[in-house]
Amino acid sequence: MSQPSIFWWQKYGTLAQMAQAAVALLGFIAILFQINEIRSNNRAASARQAFLGYTDLAFKNPKFSAPDYEAIKAAGHDESVQYESFVAYFLYTCEETTAAFADKREWTASCDYDLKPHLPFLCEKSNAEPAYLETYRTDTQQWVKASMKTASVTPPDCKLGKT
Repeated sequence: MSQPSIFWWQKYGTLAQMAQAAVALLGFIAILFQINEIRSNNRAASARQAFLGYTDLAFKNPKFSAPDYEAIKAAGHDESVQYESFVAYFLYTCEETTAAFADKREWTASCDYDLKPHLPFLCEKSNAEPAYLETYRTDTQQWVKASMKTASVTPPDCKLGKT
């Protein structure tokens, strides 16, 4: 007796089995996309929350959000530490928002606007402790340094220039 001819796909299973495998593969791919979207949404929500926290902190501490840096230094150690923490939270917020919303220029513009009054502090701090800015991501370090250069804030005086 002769054996019946076998189609190529019959070597790998029935048509129904192959369709089931294809649907399972598509389902797995859809799950991967969904996980990525959830991650992206969580990052955006976290960045928005950090920005709201910074805005609340700025509202409650106008002496830090629009600082007179000389007055803060003259006020003593405690106020200087509070101001340093305020600026650290601001930089963290900007890191989070610019990473989460890299395609939205308004977040970067907002951070640029809020950074300028803090440049004298960042100049003095990074001059006294060069490792300070290294606690932030490379793009944040470059952003701060470029902003200092644009605003003509340079050691040793670290004063805001005219821009």
